Amino acid sequence: MNEESQIKLQAFLDGELPAGEAAEVRQWLERDCEARELLEELKNTGAALAGHEAAIKLPETREFFWSKIRRELERQERQEAAREPARKSFWARWVWRGLVPAGSLAAAFLIALHFSGTGAEVAEFAPELELASDDMGAYTFRNQEDGLTTIWLYDRATGAQSARASQPVALASK
Repeated sequence: MNEESQIKLQAFLDGELPAGEAAEVRQWLERDCEARELLEELKNTGAALAGHEAAIKLPETREFFWSKIRRELERQERQEAAREPARKSFWARWVWRGLVPAGSLAAAFLIALHFSGTGAEVAEFAPELELASDDMGAYTFRNQEDGLTTIWLYDRATGAQSARASQPVALASK
């Protein structure tokens, strides 16, 4: 028997099930011997515990006990009210914790990009261009004034430029 069935039997014993479910459990008990045995064991355990529970007397009156609970709730409400101004500054905290570090990283990246080199890497890369097919050819032009490298691709078999060749691949460098 699974744990859910055991809990349902305990709820049935305690009278906590709705009428429809209680009727289903009664039918289940008529069919299942193991369920009847568990129900009987739960009844016996409950009776044994009920007879030997120690009576606990509170050192304070009922009114004092509930007044302590009320005072604690009021104290928590005052703390919540004190936290309210901190919630109003949520956007300031979000900017400080989120955007400032992100902006700092972006600035560091831009500075590193600026000082990373003169662009000679692009000029050195262009002559090392490898084509995926022997049927393709490439013309490379480097304009030193503008710091621009242009590569035209063409079909070697026909000698005609492909559709992509009308839009050259340009690698800019300064």
